[in-house]
Amino acid sequence: MATVNTILTRAWRNGQVIADGFPLSELDGWLAKKDTLVWADLCAADEDVLNQLAEELGLSPLAVEDAVMDGERVKLARHPGHLFVTCYGTSIDFDKTRDHKSRLVTSQVSVFVMPQGLVTVRKDDNFDVDVVMQHWDDDGDLLSEGVFALLHGLLDVVVDSHFEAVQHLDDAIEDVEALLFENGSLQGRQEGIYRLRREIVELRRVVLPMREVVLSLNRRRDSHAESENGNGNKQSTTPSMTGTALDGWYDDLYDHSLRAAEWTESLRDMISSLFETNLSLQDARLNTIMKKLAGWAAIIAVPTAVTGWFGQNVPYLGFAQPIGVAMSLAMIIGGSVALYLVFRKYDWI
Repeated sequence: MATVNTILTRAWRNGQVIADGFPLSELDGWLAKKDTLVWADLCAADEDVLNQLAEELGLSPLAVEDAVMDGERVKLARHPGHLFVTCYGTSIDFDKTRDHKSRLVTSQVSVFVMPQGLVTVRKDDNFDVDVVMQHWDDDGDLLSEGVFALLHGLLDVVVDSHFEAVQHLDDAIEDVEALLFENGSLQGRQEGIYRLRREIVELRRVVLPMREVVLSLNRRRDSHAESENGNGNKQSTTPSMTGTALDGWYDDLYDHSLRAAEWTESLRDMISSLFETNLSLQDARLNTIMKKLAGWAAIIAVPTAVTGWFGQNVPYLGFAQPIGVAMSLAMIIGGSVALYLVFRKYDWI
């Protein structure tokens, strides 16, 4: 999928969309309205645009740096005025099934969580925000609970993408297991196992920390971060969950993230067992081949030994007589057949 530089914006009031596609320059004005919920998405945006937006909204330079960097770890960080979340959507590229390269596609999504809205920054368009927007539309009544309802919809789609990737890898492991005891291409089977191991390692890196991120959000549900302003009044400096309407939704999200992490760990154990079983089968097949080669070598040694005996330049029974040929031929055939029958009886050849 090609990366496209796009900017999406949307605003809600009481769970209803009131504005869509407004300019990014108006974002701070929408965020200043206490009765609205705002979302802006920057996909493959220029770094200067992000820095300018960060200056207008008062975003932490450390969080902006994390959003720009590649390969940032999954985490939840608290900054003055906002929270910062880094997560990864996942998918499987089935166009790579014919080579040994990893099919797992991860897409970094950085989220700035402010009291009245979200700003998401995506590295590319591999993570489909249309699914997230549809999720918000389906649960429009929940958006009246505030910004954490938006964040839940986004993280729910991220965790669902983890489930889909884990399911595909689980099916792939079962396919390899079915081929493990068949006489097929050994090289193709080995490449498949190594590729699955690499994909599971990559998947663990983005799936396992998600449970800690969701758990941390649950712990912040009843927190109230406040600071004194110039008039001595208290004002909220970071968004917090109040009320209990989102409790069940975030508990369910945590359960899903925990299940995805446990499933990924079980896949790790399965692929390790599969790798070890494949090595054991290779050793067993090698032993079988060596056993058969040794058996045939013993059979071939019979005519060599007999012809060597009758090739001596000294007189012996049948020397220089036709009966010597018959005796040697009988010994060759008799010894070879006898060894063949013995080896067949003990399954050596």
